[in-house]
Formats: sequence, structure tokens, C-alpha cells
Amino acid sequence: MLLRINKELLGEAIASIGAHPASLPIFAHKAEILPLKLLEVRTPAANILKQEMLAAGGDAVVPTGCIVNADKYVNVLLLGTLKQYKVLLKKLEQMQYFGLKQVAAELQHAVTAALKPQVLKTTLADGRVLTYDKMCVMGILNITPDSFYEGSRVSALADVVARAGQMLEQGAQVLDIGGESTRPGSDSVDGEEERRRVLPVIEALRREYPEAVLSVDTYRADTAAAALAAGADIINDISAMEADKNMLDVVVRTKAPIILMHMRGTPKNMQQNCQYQDVVQEVAVYLAERARLLREQGVGADKIILDPGIGFAKDVEQNLRLMRDLHVLTSFGYPVLLAASRKSTIGAVLGGVPAAERLEGTLATSLQAVQAGAQMVRVHDVQANVRAIRMLEAILKG
Repeated sequence: MLLRINKELLGEAIASIGAHPASLPIFAHKAEILPLKLLEVRTPAANILKQEMLAAGGDAVVPTGCIVNADKYVNVLLLGTLKQYKVLLKKLEQMQYFGLKQVAAELQHAVTAALKPQVLKTTLADGRVLTYDKMCVMGILNITPDSFYEGSRVSALADVVARAGQMLEQGAQVLDIGGESTRPGSDSVDGEEERRRVLPVIEALRREYPEAVLSVDTYRADTAAAALAAGADIINDISAMEADKNMLDVVVRTKAPIILMHMRGTPKNMQQNCQYQDVVQEVAVYLAERARLLREQGVGADKIILDPGIGFAKDVEQNLRLMRDLHVLTSFGYPVLLAASRKSTIGAVLGGVPAAERLEGTLATSLQAVQAGAQMVRVHDVQANVRAIRMLEAILKG
């Protein structure tokens, strides 16, 4: 009889055979292929990588014509075990040409991360720390009259405070307060109106729930600064600091964490900007670059959260691909947020059901986020999502 082993439980399977404990890491390094895609590699370097990977017992996928240097730069897909990558890195130590030094640095980072996965965290400006030993659930509080899901709209301050308390009791670890709808085709409100909506709510929530973690959903630097002064802890910027160039200064000055989301254009016109060659790769590269901009200003990795922007300048198929390949973002060393709750892609997949009937589809997206190794989901229905997520975590981790 032959049993197929779940690769996620490979360590347990190796240990169950009864091998010496010291040998377990050795077997683990030999047991699984780790595909790694290198972008824009000089063609001579690609040919060297192909040769050296074959010599190490692995392989590398290169384009047709690579051997005759048909293009100056190409993408390369490496296929090897951790043991084979270690062999390759040893060889690359002697090769300081064709950009291979940079390739080696990136490969070393990936191998180190695979050998010893990082324990990710988010450090708030006041020193409190969000840890991600379990999926963090962010509850949505829309202080708007026109959000796409009617059930999420609240206006009276007492009602907002009551709903926030309910979400916290149900397991929300973060509350996200927004004063402007960013659904496709929506018109913007001015900054003064946005602040009029969100600042009293943030102040009230901070008084009522002093230990709660509060996020402000805004792309305006002045709103973000005012919200932080009123008691918010995190900035959630759908423009990744592009809509307002002063947002970078706010993050650096206040030391508040920021969520960087991918979007093209504005909510009004973003659905006319859905043209991609490879949506997963382009979103990943964009977010990595926005994070790098912050790191160059001295902002730590524990202040950055990445969001692929489901529904923002993407069609249904592109949204599904981003959720399927979410693990591409989770390999960057930053916490990853998935915000797909009740969005139109779910409605389309389920046959055109309205937002009010998209809970089950939302739960599926949250569970995929767990499988992909994401750290946070932003949802309307806290209790249902928390229960589904905790059940899956128990199945996967015991």
C-alpha cells in the first residue's frame, strides 16, 4: 500500500518513520521542490543558472532562444530543493558578473526565509504589537451613506459604537473606519466631509474601547494625520501613498503602520484600467516597490502591510488569480491583508447574487487566505469569518 503525504505535514511524516532527530532537517531540505521566479535576468546569467541548476540536480526554465542570447533580459523559473539551492549559492559565490551577485543575494534571502520562516508582527505607534499566530480579522465600519453593501452602513454615533463593540466581542482584532465609499464608479467626497464623518467615530471608539486597534481607511494625508491624533492606530491607504504624496511623511513622522493596496486610477475610473500581461506578477512587483520606498525612509517591515486590492482595477478572472496565488505576496516578509468581503467577484462567480447573499463566498475567500499564509482579512461579518477561520486553523495546525 502506498500513502500520499500532505506536503504541509511533511515534517511530521518524516519524524513518524523513526529517523534520528538530527537528520530531520536534512530530509526536509531534500523533500520538496521550491519554485522561484527571477525577473529581468541578463541572458548570460540565465544560461549559467540553467547549467548550474542541472549540475546540482535541479533545473531552470528559460525562454526559447535564451541559449543564443536572443534577448538582453529574460525571466527564469528555478526548480530545486533547498539542498540544491544551497549548492547553487555555493557556486554563485565565485560568480560576480552578469548580475549574478544580485541574483545570489535574492536567492539567499528566499532560502533563509524557507529554512526559518519569519515571525511577522505589526508594531503600533504606541508600542502595542499585533501578532499573527492566528489569522487576524478586521471588522469593517463604513461611516458612509453609499457603500456597496447596505448592511455595512452605519451613521448614528451610538449605533457605530454598539456595532464596534459587537465586532470586538465576536473576535475582531482590528476595526477599520472609513468615511468615503470606494466602490467601482463611486464619486469622491472632499477631505473636510471625510474627516467630519470619521473623526468623531474614532474619538468615541477610543474612549469606549481603549485597547481596540483602530484603522482609518483613507488616502488623504491630512485625514490620516487627524485620525491618528484622534486615536487611530493604522492607516489603510487604497492608493499605496500615490493619491497624496504627503502620506509618506505622515507614516515616517508618526511611526504608524500603513496598509499599501494596489489600485490603478481612482474608484471612479479604475475598472477601465484592467489591462495586465500577468496580474499576479505586476501587482506583486508594484507592492514590493511601494514597500521599498518606505524602507528607504527608515520604516521597518513591522510597519508595512500589503493588500492586493481585490476589485480595484481588476476583473473577475484577475481577482480570482490574485486570490489563488496570494502566496506570492506572503513570501515578501510583510503581513498580507485580503479584503474580498461580499465583493462583486463573489456575486459573479455565484451566479449574480447581490451583496446581501455573498456571505458563503466571502468565507471561502477568507479560508483561502489562511491556506495561502496571509495574516489578515477585512470582513463585514466578523463572527462567521472568525468561526470558519478558527476551524480551518485547527484542522491545519491542530
